[in-house]
Amino acid sequence: MDVPVAAGTRYMREVNTTAVLTLLRAVEHTSAPELARRTGLSRQAVSRALADLGEAGLVEFLAPVRSGTGSGRPAQRVRFRAEAGHVVGASVTPEGIRVGLADLSGAVVAAHAVPLPGAVAGALTDTVRRVLTEAGLGADGVWHASMGVPGIVDPTTGRVRFAPSMPGVTGDVLIQALREATGCEVYLDNDVKLATEGELWHGGEHRSMVLIHWGERVGAGIVVAGELHRGAANDAGDLGYLDLFTDAPEPTRERDGAPLGAFEAWTGTGAFAALIREAARERADHALLDRLAEPGGETAAVVTAVAGGAPAALAALTEITRRFAQGVGAVRALLDPGVVVVGGPMARCGPALLAALHTHLSRQRLDPPPLELSRLGEDAVVQGALHHSLDQVEHTRLRPPSTTG
Repeated sequence: MDVPVAAGTRYMREVNTTAVLTLLRAVEHTSAPELARRTGLSRQAVSRALADLGEAGLVEFLAPVRSGTGSGRPAQRVRFRAEAGHVVGASVTPEGIRVGLADLSGAVVAAHAVPLPGAVAGALTDTVRRVLTEAGLGADGVWHASMGVPGIVDPTTGRVRFAPSMPGVTGDVLIQALREATGCEVYLDNDVKLATEGELWHGGEHRSMVLIHWGERVGAGIVVAGELHRGAANDAGDLGYLDLFTDAPEPTRERDGAPLGAFEAWTGTGAFAALIREAARERADHALLDRLAEPGGETAAVVTAVAGGAPAALAALTEITRRFAQGVGAVRALLDPGVVVVGGPMARCGPALLAALHTHLSRQRLDPPPLELSRLGEDAVVQGALHHSLDQVEHTRLRPPSTTG
């Protein structure tokens, strides 16, 4: 975290207070003399800033600590009160609802996940309230809430314009439910875009990155020069709608009644499971076929089969990564990213997935981009949502209180 340096004679009192607050948020605790030394402010300016922050409830004054020599006046210690406010991050997908609650330092203090029920809005409200109850908070303790959902979202209004995998959440049903549960300012965005924010927050160094969510559906978050690229209609990165297999037979273009894009129809977890079934039949692997046939367990069976080294799964992995490499190659040619991060359910296949994908990319004309697995896994969307809310809080609630004199 960059620490702004302010000189008391050059800046207004609000700027000095911001400098002190920024430094306090970067350390566990410190002293007034150290704040003065690190910010370049006078002791008097630091004292005024701490008084303002204390009045706003953002700092706590701790017991003084005497220096090692035992001489001189003990230094007053102070810390940032991360518990002064909280933010909510949520994710709604066809698989379920995940909600996290973090304090102002970004530390998660409560979280809960539930399978997706029939009534999504009611379940979202109940899950958020359960998390708040576990943390001993009322809605007045939440300063901001953000949520990710699959589909095309207007982030200025929070309305879901298009959600083929969850047609029942179009419109403002989700943002209204989140607002009802938290009673604060709320934000709704595409889940892959928020997952990309989460990876940036925890990865840090990547200024050029593409995060590809690889599951039943396929989408990408694009980072250029350290900033998330949204496109004119906020749907940049809809990789699933690429049509790269003109010579291939027509795939099944629906999944659970929702239309699939051409690329995701040939590379998603449904296509991978079909390839594994075919290979398992050829090898008479009836145990694997039974696992794939279990209700709701297809993705888990696919991941387990790859991780366990099942011959049918590894044979299918070679083909599915060959297909997927065509899309990654297109991304490489258009964007030349510094790294491609693979997230979503398929990322749980682990290093074997990246190794097979790299093999196919190495056969293409252009040098393959570096490949990584998501650091955050299933928590990526919630972490990105928490980061977005913390960023909003920093620009609104963590401004220094208005001062005079």
